[in-house]
Amino acid sequence: MTDISTPASLADSPVIVTVAPNGAYKTAKDHPAVPMTPATLAAEARACLEAGSAMMHMHVRKPDGKHLLDAQAYRDALKAVHDEVGDRVLVQVTSEAAGVYRAPEQIAVVRELRPQAVSIGLREIAVPEVPEQELAGFLGWLAGERIMTQIILYDAADLARWQDLRARGLAPAGAWSVLFVLGRYSAGQTSSPRDLLPFLQAYDFSLPWAVCAFGREENACVTTAAAFGGHMRVGFENNLLLRDGTVAPGNAALVAQAAEGGRVLGRPIADADRAREIYGAVR
Repeated sequence: MTDISTPASLADSPVIVTVAPNGAYKTAKDHPAVPMTPATLAAEARACLEAGSAMMHMHVRKPDGKHLLDAQAYRDALKAVHDEVGDRVLVQVTSEAAGVYRAPEQIAVVRELRPQAVSIGLREIAVPEVPEQELAGFLGWLAGERIMTQIILYDAADLARWQDLRARGLAPAGAWSVLFVLGRYSAGQTSSPRDLLPFLQAYDFSLPWAVCAFGREENACVTTAAAFGGHMRVGFENNLLLRDGTVAPGNAALVAQAAEGGRVLGRPIADADRAREIYGAVR
């Protein structure tokens, strides 16, 4: 396969900075700037766009603040963000279970919504509850609909399983990318740039890839990934701290740090149109 992730020059490889502003769990008790409503997601989209983000990884919530997967709730939030920033932010919805939903429900919401972009946790849908034929049908549908689908991988075993699905044709050519989650199962759920090494050693670099991380070294982790040709995801979903250990005033500060790291490496900061080209290409 063609190596698309390590171009001849980093200067020829724009880096996508994605903000994950809220996640499934954090609330105003964790930080008063965690966006919980369509209106606050829209305001965060604008602030993070101005700080250098091309993309938002979106969670929606119930009125009581709990995690929600619901097509109409997503439509409401997507409209609010579009009304605020137009097409200048690429919005990726999540299908995360968060201990609330099971694989068939997750798949059903994605099919009903038919989003422009979605993240899928491989270990959440590749389960005995979903026969492999049904899993292949869903993956084939995502590919056929040209939905920009980011496969979330927690370790090298997840990566090997995903590459096997592709090799066997169960995940046909589509608008795929992968997200390496660093340190999800480390002590204290804190990440280190060293956590990237097992992924890099096992990856075939056939798809665009990005990294997210937990804790104070989030910025070091995503900057390390950018040095190897990867993309960045930062935000309150996984981390509230700036690189100096102080609490970030908002998601935009974390985005600005990431964008600065990309520029230091000589990589241009992608806008939403470039992000759609990178994540939307069929492979």
